[in-house]
Amino acid sequence: MAFLTEPSPKRGVAEQLGPGITRLVANNPSLMTYHGTNTYLIEASDGFVVLDPGPDDDSHLDDIVAATQGQVSAILVSHTHSDHLGATEALKVRTGATTYAFHLSADPSFSPDILLHDGDHVAGMTAIHTPGHASDHLCFARPDGIVFSADHVMSWSSSIVSPPGGDMAAYIDSLRLMLSRDDCLYLPGHGPPLPNPRHYVEDLLKHRLKREEAIAQLLCRGPLTTWGLVDRLYSKTHPWLRRAAERNVAAHLLKLQREGLVRYDGEHWRAGAVL
Repeated sequence: MAFLTEPSPKRGVAEQLGPGITRLVANNPSLMTYHGTNTYLIEASDGFVVLDPGPDDDSHLDDIVAATQGQVSAILVSHTHSDHLGATEALKVRTGATTYAFHLSADPSFSPDILLHDGDHVAGMTAIHTPGHASDHLCFARPDGIVFSADHVMSWSSSIVSPPGGDMAAYIDSLRLMLSRDDCLYLPGHGPPLPNPRHYVEDLLKHRLKREEAIAQLLCRGPLTTWGLVDRLYSKTHPWLRRAAERNVAAHLLKLQREGLVRYDGEHWRAGAVL
C-alpha cells in the first residue's frame, strides 16, 4: 500500500483545504490516530457544519469555537468511536447546534438529535452507510465529488476492523460500495486528503482479500490460534500494532467462519466447516 504522509500540523490553526472547508487536527496523536483526529469545519448559510468534533479535549473544543466564532448550526458524527465523538455533547452545549448521526448508535450513551439513514441528505451532503470499521459508520458525500470518508478509508493507513463492532464482510462490502462511485477527493478522519481515491481503494480491497487468502492457506496446513496466525502473517513488534493486527485477523476469521470455510474448536482455528 502506498500510504500518504504529512507534517505534524500546527495545533489550533484551521487549515484551508478548499472553498468553504477547513480542518482542525486534534491534539491526540498516536499509533492509531496518526497526528490526531481531523475535525472539519464546513461553511453553510446559517453558520458552520462541524464534522467529527473529535476527542473530549477542552483545548480542541476551544479551537473549534474560536474558528467558527461559535456559529455552529450542525454537528455531524461519522461514527461513535471516542476520538470522533468525545467533544460532541460539549460542543452542542457551547453552540446549541443540532447533532446528526446514524440512527443505530453503537454507543448507548449517545443519542443524536437527528437520526440519519443511508441516503439521507444533510447540510448539502448525502450520508452513505459504510459499516465495517464501525457498525454505525457514515461517509458524507458532496455533489462536487468530495467525500468525508472518516475512518472507512484513510490515506495514512488501512483501517482497523475490530469485532464485535467491526465486521470484515461489511467492511469489504463498503469498500466495493465506494468503488461504485465516481468521487474525486476523500477527506479522511485522520491523515492528509486523498485525491483520485479509486486506485487506492482498489488496493485496500485487494490487500484485504489477499490477507484473507493467506489465512485460509495457512489453516489448510494445520490448526492455529489467532495469535499464531498473527505471528506468521505480520512482522509487527510494537504491542499496540500487534493488537491491531490480531483484531484484523480475528475479523477475517469470523467472516470465513460465517462462510463455512473455517471452524473454531475452542482453542484453534481449522480449515473447513463444522461437520
